[in-house]
Amino acid sequence: MQQSKMRIFSGSSNKALTDAVCRQLGVEPGRVQISRFKSGEIYVHYEESIRNCDVFLVQSLSHPINEMFVELLVMIDAAKRASAHTVNIVLPYYGYARQERKSAPREPISAKMVADVLTTAGASRVVTLDLHAPAIQGFFNIPVDHLTALDLITEYLLAKKIQNPVIVSPDAGRASMAEKLASGMDSPFAIMIKKRPAHNQSVITHVIGDVEGRTPIIIEDLIDTGSTILQVVEGLKERGAADSYVCATHGLFSAGAIQRLDHPNIREVVITDSIAPLEPHPSRFHILTVAPLLSRAIRYIVEGGSIATMFRNRGI
Repeated sequence: MQQSKMRIFSGSSNKALTDAVCRQLGVEPGRVQISRFKSGEIYVHYEESIRNCDVFLVQSLSHPINEMFVELLVMIDAAKRASAHTVNIVLPYYGYARQERKSAPREPISAKMVADVLTTAGASRVVTLDLHAPAIQGFFNIPVDHLTALDLITEYLLAKKIQNPVIVSPDAGRASMAEKLASGMDSPFAIMIKKRPAHNQSVITHVIGDVEGRTPIIIEDLIDTGSTILQVVEGLKERGAADSYVCATHGLFSAGAIQRLDHPNIREVVITDSIAPLEPHPSRFHILTVAPLLSRAIRYIVEGGSIATMFRNRGI
């Protein structure tokens, strides 16, 4: 591909993923110095010319999210002031996406705030992966390429030849994703109905669909503390289901989630490397790489082409 005017730089959140994307594209990662002053302020210096270049900044808004967010803003500002032609933000994980609407008075819509700040800082385009709410694309007034790892997860599960599967959506919000996975695997699907008494807490109230005697494949966009997933797994067992597979694009794994999910009723936890994997992790965890997906999207952005053609399931 034409590389002379393209540069890919990594923030601090997931350098291994950036390196893998660059290998896929046959380019070297851009040279950038990112450091902290004693006061905690962030310093960025691009160690090569990026004048008139199409710059791609790869940064997941993962833990520590506020550090990673501000670091990305400083990287954008430095790139704009270095006369980059375009500043394209590759956000494998879009932090604050769960705050995409007001559910009570006097709350922020933080996902919109993130979009506004990225645009104001100078982003030309955003490439992201499996947003918690697809409507977040509409928060931007710049192009947003919303990719999905669903095909990647589907191919992995099909190769395992799971007997008598049922695709399970942990809530109504994941029903569309569960339906697409069920279609790709030619399997039935079920939906769990739950209520949330507080943040990171949920209570399963109903299961819609037949799960008895079947092998559940639970599909989520992200796993945070893992508490909800465990409730779903245990609720399915109570209704006569077999041990579960748990699949998600983003593995946040806060507050002891890895230990919590190393559970006898979970056969396997399948995630991607959209967030840098925590080490060590139990053998039941399997990590799929999204580097080929991101590299193809970058190639289409630079050379032209329809990103929609990358997916069997076009849209989430």
